[in-house]
Amino acid sequence: MSNEALLAIGIFIVTYGLIISEKIHRTIVAMLGGGLIVLFGIVGQDTALEHIDFNTLGLLTGMMIIVSITAETGVFKYVAIWSAKKVKGKPLYILVALSVITAFGSAFLDNVTTVLLMVPITFSITRQLNISPMPFLISEILMSNIGGTATMIGDPPNIMIGSAVHTLTFGKFITNLTPIILIIVIITILLLIAIYRKQLKVDDSVRQRIVELNEKDEINNPALMIKSLSIMLLTIIGFFLHQIIGVESATIALLGAFLLLLLSGESYLEKSLAKVEWTTIFFFVGLFVLVSGLEETGVIKQIASFVIKLTGGNEIASSFLVLWFSSIASAFVDNIPFVATMIPLIQQMGTLGVHDLEPLWWSLSLGACLGGNGTLIGASANLIVAGLAGKEGYNISFVKYFLIGFPLMLVSIVISMVYIYLRYLL
Repeated sequence: MSNEALLAIGIFIVTYGLIISEKIHRTIVAMLGGGLIVLFGIVGQDTALEHIDFNTLGLLTGMMIIVSITAETGVFKYVAIWSAKKVKGKPLYILVALSVITAFGSAFLDNVTTVLLMVPITFSITRQLNISPMPFLISEILMSNIGGTATMIGDPPNIMIGSAVHTLTFGKFITNLTPIILIIVIITILLLIAIYRKQLKVDDSVRQRIVELNEKDEINNPALMIKSLSIMLLTIIGFFLHQIIGVESATIALLGAFLLLLLSGESYLEKSLAKVEWTTIFFFVGLFVLVSGLEETGVIKQIASFVIKLTGGNEIASSFLVLWFSSIASAFVDNIPFVATMIPLIQQMGTLGVHDLEPLWWSLSLGACLGGNGTLIGASANLIVAGLAGKEGYNISFVKYFLIGFPLMLVSIVISMVYIYLRYLL
């Protein structure tokens, strides 16, 4: 192994360790790590830029703009209150309703945005019912990660996989992942009902408070709501057709975003751009450059060769190894840098003897996205919910969450393993 390879490994390990420790913001760490890869000449600047996946960055930016403008209209709050009223304010049914909304929302919005929209609504409803919001918050964490797995745009790992593997279209993500995600959503909700049903009982007089709420009060800009939802629908249709029309998904997302800005007026331009999570965008940039050091020095290829030897190139063994390794790793470390490392590794496995990589890609997606449910630090959405809960005086501790989240995560991975075997490997 060359000195450059050893240096690239050293920078990668130190950077990864600092990201996990959370002592310094992960974006700063990733950008510094990527900068060192270029500074020490492991990868030239031009080569580093070639490794940055601008399709991923464009897709994320476009969707963030569309969602931020749509959220201004109050439509998400409208849906939550309308759902709570439909189930007549019964807490157990509200838990199911909010869980389903979170899962569905996370399939088309990013997870962090979804929970940022759902948590304040949850506190408002639980205050009206005078019950603990904890069961609802735990379910929303779980559902944000499960629902985000269903589509290519639902979770950053899927965006990265879809961008790296052009044959995996938006439609393919839905046809291959949505069926199993629907099963996991149903089973997880049933298990949550079994766990929390005794805590979710209130008097009829309390439920009446929810029934008396007027969801229409939440819609503050009907005209903008129609424009936002129309553009969001057109953008999603564009994702389905992007391969047919020969346009990348990032182009469609950015076109949708700036068309909505044109229709909504200049007053929303700076506001929506300010709500783009630039820290996440630059985090991706740093990671892409960091991983390029491992690719260009041949480290990824050597790891791939080792995995091939370990599994004998067997597709079943390789798929299960990727699924379980991804899920356990993603429970304890951020799944974005993990997937950034795994993508070139799986691509190398394709050149070294594994003929059908598709089961491996779906294994990586399911493992990395669902694995985020394992611990409180497994995904950004988990930490966001914990932070918002803390501000309201509710402490979601690591252990408290682990006792619920980790077993339910394991259940979802076992279901995924059966699905992958029956659909792709039998």
